[in-house]
Amino acid sequence: MAMKIRLARGGSKKRPHYSIVASDSRMPRDGRFLEKLGIYNPLLAKDDENRVKMDLDRVKHWLSQGAQPTDRVARFLEAAGVIAKTIRNNPKAGVPGKAMAERAAKKAEKAASAE
Repeated sequence: MAMKIRLARGGSKKRPHYSIVASDSRMPRDGRFLEKLGIYNPLLAKDDENRVKMDLDRVKHWLSQGAQPTDRVARFLEAAGVIAKTIRNNPKAGVPGKAMAERAAKKAEKAASAE
């Protein structure tokens, strides 16, 4: 059974509140889970200690059983010092899109012809 440690959304419209849960990866996002491991409230300030609360002993247990954390939960675990930090590199993030590249080329042509 493929296990995941992931977020399950709760709360009302435009007021999200997430539970950190251990579940079978085949179950729906907000569906059946095996154990609730903590909470995440994105509406609180980033430096607020109540923003992310986890039972780290149970998280470590599920990780030892082979559960894989999702990207967002992995960042929470890195901040808590449970797992080692991974280096993330997205070299295409700073590259402009097709339309912006065309606009920049036109602007460069216009500047070159004006001189």
